[in-house]
Parts: sequence; structure tokens; C-alpha cells
Amino acid sequence: MAFKNIFLVLFIMNCGVLSVKAQKAITIVNVINYGAKGDGKTLDTKAMQKAIDAAAKIGNGTKILVPTGHQYLISTLVLKSNIEFFLEGNAQLLVSDKKEDYSVEGAIVANDVKNLKISGTGSINGRALEFMTHYDTVKEIWTPKEWRPKLFILTKCTDLEITDITIEKAPSWSLHMLGCENVLIDGVKIKNNLDVPNCDGIDPDHCRNVEIRNCEISCGDDAIVVKATQQDIDYGPSANIWVHDCKLETQDSGVKIGTETTQDIYNIVFERCEIKTSCRGLTIQLRDEGNVYNIVFKNINFTSRYHSNPWWGRGEAISLTAIPRNPDSKIGIIHNVLIENVKGISENSIRINGTKESRITDIRLQNVNVTLNRWTKYPGNLYDNRPTKAYQGIEVHDTPGISIRFSDRVVLDDCSIAWGNTIPEYFTNAIQATESTGIEIINFNGESANPAKYKAIDILKL
Repeated sequence: MAFKNIFLVLFIMNCGVLSVKAQKAITIVNVINYGAKGDGKTLDTKAMQKAIDAAAKIGNGTKILVPTGHQYLISTLVLKSNIEFFLEGNAQLLVSDKKEDYSVEGAIVANDVKNLKISGTGSINGRALEFMTHYDTVKEIWTPKEWRPKLFILTKCTDLEITDITIEKAPSWSLHMLGCENVLIDGVKIKNNLDVPNCDGIDPDHCRNVEIRNCEISCGDDAIVVKATQQDIDYGPSANIWVHDCKLETQDSGVKIGTETTQDIYNIVFERCEIKTSCRGLTIQLRDEGNVYNIVFKNINFTSRYHSNPWWGRGEAISLTAIPRNPDSKIGIIHNVLIENVKGISENSIRINGTKESRITDIRLQNVNVTLNRWTKYPGNLYDNRPTKAYQGIEVHDTPGISIRFSDRVVLDDCSIAWGNTIPEYFTNAIQATESTGIEIINFNGESANPAKYKAIDILKL
């Protein structure tokens, strides 16, 4: 199993993302001097864009100062190369709730730029609930209006740095990076509504050489998710991404790859993260033609639980699934995944779930310790296969501690499964494997949920 190269991967990423720059005198461009009112009522987009354009003409890291003590109403701001966009103190960008004010689908965008820095302790307020029609008390989720903006859409940026800012109340994706290279995201705080759909935290999409560190994220949808979405332009694979030392809270996945996997995703490391709550702790959802490989989840603690039906996930502790999106879809393969020093409590299984169309191979769980229990009100005995039209979206299935299907060469080394105080009848084996080969179990600790009824380990041979 090809995990010995992970330290080389980290070394390459560090070299690619971080660099030492000589200090130099920085020109400061104040948006107030270009007509920005900062009263929270006047649309300041044109004035601030003038300041951005003026700074870009100077270049050399010119700092666009957005002064503290003000709230700036904005729509689409287009950032440029060789500048720093600085939110001073408690400066806040307040997005317009009128679609006609926007030139594109995002509030802050950049296209094909280099050496862009976004920094400061200020914030951007996405006014999420003003883009919703109502709260559905049955489904326990806000219903979006027909249109809502992403807050950041940063496309094909090279040498991008985002530090310390706060993003709050995003109505859709918070920070979307598409086709970017050499990226550092450090100390960013995201404070979204937990019951607003699609308000992802950070989405590296077709990106390479990315480091995400020291972030605190609370959001309704996936907290940090690596993607390869369908695009008209070939932005390349997602590769060499290092996520570490983050604190996460979500009603979807804590750390995730997928579901959009239209190109390869590889050399991804998630480590030293705390997932306060989620619907899946650690996730790989392969649904498209790309391959997902050389993935490491390491030193992560999590809690995973059921939520209401619209939210994807059914409380799976760890979920590696390779399921065709459609009956005629081409689908890649998940292989070479290491999950090490991971501990959590969940309401559902560790899933390693390939299909006859795509078998999962070469998976190693090392010192993974999970306690299964039930504490929420939602129906159990379920697996969530969405999004797929090739298989049943919500599948009735018993709940073993570890469930392995259509997989080969899976190693469980020094792992344990424990059961909590609430054990429903559908909690079954500690380990259950079907349609799989090469299952190796070393120093496993755990019994079935009901030893009188179920084996601790139930492996059905092919």
C-alpha cells in the first residue's frame, strides 16, 4: 500500500504553498478616498472597484485599505493581481440582496490573477436568511429563493493567500476556489447558519498545492470539501492539498472529497482536526469518472449524527463510497486511503462501500476507535447513497460497527468498536463484510452489539 510517500507529499506542498518574501514599502489605497461611504446603506461597489483598479495599476502588493468602524454595502467586487485586499479591524462587507446589483454570481471574485492576498480581521456578511423564502419546520431547513450568490469565487488564481478574515451568514458556498494553485488559507473563521442548505465552508475545486490551516468553520453544508466539478474548461485535477488544525461544525460532512469527482483527486491530507458535529465525520463520495487516491485522514476526532431527511448523510462515522451517479455513468476508483489515529462517536457505521461498477481497493484503518450509539429522534437502520439514480438513494440497512462491501485489500489494524447505552435491534456485528476480498484484521477489539444474536466478525466469502 502506497502510503510511504506521504511525507514527500507534505514536503512538496509546503515548498509550493509557502515562500519567504523580502519586506518592502507598501503603498496603501484607502477605499474612503475613492468615494466609499461605509454607511451600510449606500452601494459602495463602484467606489471600491475604483480603489481596487487603482491599486492594481501600482501592483507590487499595494494594500487596499477597507477601514475599520464601517459597514460597506457591496455587490460584485473584482480583485486583481499583485494586491492585498485588507479588511481592517471590524470593517464589514455587507452583500446586497438585489440580484441586479451583481455582474456575476459572486460577491468577491478574481479571475486568472497572481499574487493576491485577502487579509485582516474584518468580515463579510452574506445575509443568508434574506435569500430564503421560509423555514420548513417539518424538514428542518431553510428554503432558498430562486437566486443567491456565492461569497467568494476565485478562479485560476496563482499564489493566493487568505488570512484571518471572518465569513458569516453565507447564502450559498462561502469560499470557492476553482483551478487555483499555490494557495494558503490560514486562520479564517466561517460562521454560517447551520440550517441553511449549500452554505459550504471551503471548497478547493480542481486546485493544486493548497494548505488550509487553523480555520474555525460552522456551516450547514460540508465544512471543508475537495471537489472536481463539471466545467467547460479543463482546470486539471485536485492534488497536493493539506488541511490541518481546523475546528469544524456542520450538518453535513466534516472533511470530505466529492461528490463531484469528474477528474482525479489525489495526494490529499486531512489531519489534526476536531469535528464537533456532522452527519458524516470523514467522507469520500465518488460518483463520477475521476479516480480518488493517495488520501490520508490522520489524528481526527469527530461526532456524527442523524439529521432531518434533506441533509445528506445518515450519521455515518466514516463513509467511503463509490456509486455511479447515473445508470450509464462512467465511474472511477477509490484506492490507497489511510485512516490513522481517528476517534469518534457516531449513530451509524464506518462504511467502505464500493459497487460492482467500482470496487474500492487498498484501504488501511490504523488505530481507529469508534463508539456507536443513538441519541437523536430521527429514523435509523439506514444508509445514504445519494446522489445516485443507479442505486436506491436511502437504503434500509442494519448498522454494524464497520461495514465493508465490494472492496479488496482492506486492513483493520489496532482498531476498536464499542457500543453506547442506546442499542437498537438493528445494531449488529462489530465488523461485517460482503462481496469483498483480502480483509486483514490485526489486534481488533470489539464485540457485536448483541452477542447472543450476532457474531462479532461476520465475513461472507466471495
